[in-house]
Amino acid sequence: MVAGVDPYMIQTFQSLLRTNVVVQTTEGLVRGVVADVKADHVVIDVKNCPFFVRIQQIVWVKPSIYREED
Repeated sequence: MVAGVDPYMIQTFQSLLRTNVVVQTTEGLVRGVVADVKADHVVIDVKNCPFFVRIQQIVWVKPSIYREED
C-alpha cells in the first residue's frame, strides 16, 4: 500500500523526465536530472549519483537550466 499518493506531482515529474530540475524538499534543495518516477518517490540524478526523494517530502519542483559541471 502506498500512502499519500499525489497524482498531480507524479504527472508533473513524468513530464520532466530527463530534464534538469530544482526540487525543494523539507530538508533542502536537490538539483539534478529526473531519472525515474514511482508512485511514492522520484529519482534525481545528481552528478551520476541517484537521490531517492519521497514525494511526500517535496514542497515544489521547477525546471532548471542549471547544470553541474563534471
